[in-house]
Amino acid sequence: MAPRTATRSPAAADDQPFDFNLDAVKAESELRPFRFHWDGRRFEMQHSEALDIWQLLDNAEQGEIGATLGVFQAALGEQYKDFRAKPLPQWKMKALFDAYRAHCGLAEGESAASSSS
Repeated sequence: MAPRTATRSPAAADDQPFDFNLDAVKAESELRPFRFHWDGRRFEMQHSEALDIWQLLDNAEQGEIGATLGVFQAALGEQYKDFRAKPLPQWKMKALFDAYRAHCGLAEGESAASSSS
């Protein structure tokens, strides 16, 4: 007996109806950036809901620390290198991450990389 394989129906033409229009989805609230001061300068992090989910998922595969680092890399963008230039005590990083989570409306212990469904 030959192995069974899943068959796909032919792709619908672009003029056919669709079940969901992801292009029409809008954020439920204003995704205001989080701003903070460190080492004599101002930094700005994108709101956690505005971050690229694919980048966050890639970092989440590295465990909790990798996921947290990925959030900072994604949220700070081009500012990340400058942010990392000065040693940062762990207790300050914890305070920063707690403030960022609160700004983004995430519950205590909820990662910015987790689903908000």
